[in-house]
Amino acid sequence: MTALSATSISCDARPASLGIEIRALLWLAGPLVLGNLAQMAIHTTEVIILGRYDVQALAAAALAVNLYFACGTFGMGLMTAASPMIAAERGRRAHSVRDIRRTVRQGFWVALTACLPIWAVLWQAEELFLLMGQQPDLARDAGQFLRVAMWGLLPWLLQFVLRMYVSALERPIWGVIVTLCGVGVNLIVCWALVFGNLGFPEMGLMGAATANLVANCTLFLVMALVVTTVRPFRRYRIFGRFWVADWPRYVGLFRLGLPIAITFAFEVAIFSAAAFLMGLINRDSLAAHAVAIQIASFAFMVPFSLSQAATVRVGLHHGARDAVAAGRAGWAALGLGVIAACMMSVIMALFPRQLVSLFIDPMDASAATAYSLALGFLLVAAIFQLVDAVQAVGAGVLRGLQDTRWPMLFAAFGYWAVGMGTAWFFAFQLGWDGVGVWIGLAAGLAVVSVLMVGRWMMRSRLGLGVYG
Repeated sequence: MTALSATSISCDARPASLGIEIRALLWLAGPLVLGNLAQMAIHTTEVIILGRYDVQALAAAALAVNLYFACGTFGMGLMTAASPMIAAERGRRAHSVRDIRRTVRQGFWVALTACLPIWAVLWQAEELFLLMGQQPDLARDAGQFLRVAMWGLLPWLLQFVLRMYVSALERPIWGVIVTLCGVGVNLIVCWALVFGNLGFPEMGLMGAATANLVANCTLFLVMALVVTTVRPFRRYRIFGRFWVADWPRYVGLFRLGLPIAITFAFEVAIFSAAAFLMGLINRDSLAAHAVAIQIASFAFMVPFSLSQAATVRVGLHHGARDAVAAGRAGWAALGLGVIAACMMSVIMALFPRQLVSLFIDPMDASAATAYSLALGFLLVAAIFQLVDAVQAVGAGVLRGLQDTRWPMLFAAFGYWAVGMGTAWFFAFQLGWDGVGVWIGLAAGLAVVSVLMVGRWMMRSRLGLGVYG
């Protein structure tokens, strides 16, 4: 299939057969998978390098990065509202320019608005970690890491807005290219600054923080260059008079994006809270958790990318007021998500030692306990891949219908009432320690997946995407 014909299929919001819809989803999701994996690779290289450098540095980075993403993902959720809004606008008018430009520009405003309170929180990270009962040396090191890395949050959110823009235009390959540039920059800078290579001083943990900042700035600068020079994006003049307020669109982004942001924050925060629980158990459990969650996060990028593709495809049909086609796109995405999750689970279950060895040297006697714990955590992670995929794609198809409030409530109940409650009980009341925490995570994801799919199945009865 030529690139031209595939793009024409994917951009068509008219009714299509299931096979054509699956091809459109895969055509859109493929580059999104690569882009999201590349984004994960930026942080994975830091974990790998710090794991080879020092277990103490790895544990401190685990604390820091978990808080960073718990806050940063909230901002990312606000930005995600741009995707269904742009898709719906294209469904209504295939060649819309002004409305799409307004959405992207006000996304920049929302990004800055979100960053200001997040920066205030991250600046006080050491005090927050101490209040959570973390070890003083870990809290100090993690706080120092964040006081450098936090300034990369704004450029990261700005480039995320632009990634949502190019993805909603169904040209996500540019996001892949840009993110790969960020991976290369982060790898070189992190390797040089952590170990003191290429004539730089050995900075250890702070070298990884500096590399994170440099990589995020690179992502935004290169993405900005793409959208201002590449022909399909240039005509939208995204940066022209971007300082001019458009309050109705700004409020619209917040109204749709805030429930998404809270949903994302609930999900990421439950994993961050799991890291904090690991820190209460011991340092080895925390280091092992950092490795296992990194591997599980890589696997999650496949269903997460399908979720993003589903939002665009369902959103296109929603904007065109075609409930049948929207339903077809949603079910196709859910089916593909289950298949992808099964494949990821098999890989994690069959090759746990090979995967963990990428992060922790099995021959290092000082890391033997962390290595063994990571193997156990990874087996539980392999089991919950299926429910994690279903809840992610379920949320994505509902976002395509611009249904975000109930998914937010599902996340609050499933992740925190069920997930955290189960994790605490199994870990500390039954004495299962880290494995108990991971069982709690699986329980919370399972509940959310059932609720998301249930709402999707009842969409006609609830009046979601039904048009007169």
